[in-house]
Amino acid sequence: MQIQPKSFAFTLLLGFLAAVPYSGIDINLPALAATGASLDRSASDVGLTMSAFMISLAAAPLLYGPVSDRFGRKPVLMFGLALFIVASLTCATAQSLPQLLIFRFVQGIGAASTGLTFAVIRDLFDETTARAKIANVMVAINVVTIIAPTAGAALLTLGSWRLIYAVQTAIGIALLWAVLLGFGESARIDPRIDPRIDPRIDSSIDPVNRLGPAALIRSYVRVLTHRVSFSYILVGAACSATLFAYVTGSSLFFIDAIGLTASEYGLIFSACSAAVMSGALLDGRLGRRGVQPAQVMTIGLVLSAAATSTLLAMALGGWTPPALVAALLMAVALTFGMTIPNILNATMQPLPDIAGAVGAAAGSIQMIAGAVSSSLVAVLFDGRSALSMAAVMAASSLLALTAYWLLARPAGRHRNFGGGLGSQSAPRVTSSVTNPN
Repeated sequence: MQIQPKSFAFTLLLGFLAAVPYSGIDINLPALAATGASLDRSASDVGLTMSAFMISLAAAPLLYGPVSDRFGRKPVLMFGLALFIVASLTCATAQSLPQLLIFRFVQGIGAASTGLTFAVIRDLFDETTARAKIANVMVAINVVTIIAPTAGAALLTLGSWRLIYAVQTAIGIALLWAVLLGFGESARIDPRIDPRIDPRIDSSIDPVNRLGPAALIRSYVRVLTHRVSFSYILVGAACSATLFAYVTGSSLFFIDAIGLTASEYGLIFSACSAAVMSGALLDGRLGRRGVQPAQVMTIGLVLSAAATSTLLAMALGGWTPPALVAALLMAVALTFGMTIPNILNATMQPLPDIAGAVGAAAGSIQMIAGAVSSSLVAVLFDGRSALSMAAVMAASSLLALTAYWLLARPAGRHRNFGGGLGSQSAPRVTSSVTNPN
């Protein structure tokens, strides 16, 4: 029985799907040392499995996006979930670190398919509703971020690290069953659709041959050369860099520099995740009251830049009270929750016919930006202060604000997509062909 897109159950399903990649990271964090002991390797060696998982998360969407534009979101989601199930099961039975690295890489390829949830939202909903749906999905992701490390620790206590992968297998099976029975096709995949219906559709692209190398390259060239979409991709990448710098730098500062316990740091991390959720909920409420996305993005990006600049000034002055640092990090997390739903929505709005490719390009670029910022924080960490974290966060947040004001906002006004106050997108095309199954 198909779940209706306007229902709470459908939103919940989208949230669970979008959270799969994050659960694949966070639920395994408590088990690195135990996994290393079992496989006769160090915890740092096992940490490479996280890198393998994240590399595939960044790369796989580049293929999933165009494939889903041609064949639909549902078959790609089902393939990815099936691959995630098989890979999770093989991770649970791995007998060596090289095996586990390979299986984790494959698991990431499967998990990456769930990034299509944002393309699904773009397929089904207008700009205002999509903004609220993305905010709800962000809430679900951060609920998982809060729960997953604790759940991983509990599973480790009940069994071994292998039980964690067994539970991921069960989660994958449940989601595959839900998509199979309750998920209707959302993408417009009928090759007979007349591009004249919507002027944003590139009539030179034959939908039937959309998977040839030349067509794939042309799709991504369209994304990277589209003034509005690419501008917002840059804004989103800078915001992601800010967040990843916090994730890496906060543990280095609170645990390594000032000596908080893992449990004490866990409370701060959970509070920041809750702040992201609060920001997403606030954005949804503001949207229902008619506050324009441009206003929310302006406020959020300015506050983020102010908070990170304050943190940098404190770090340069050698005055970093833990409580105040935590409060500033929560402020940054709150603004991220406010702005990212609007950024994602504005990124995908101008190119509805290749929404999968747009989402894939945005996700990959954001993941790369996050990896770079995270590495910079770790390399520059001096062992005693928050300076590396503060510097990278401030630079990234200021870059996000600059990219929005100088690139995205003017482009949005020019093209009338998502950037100007009171802007309206071009009329959406409703798919003439849907899959009732």
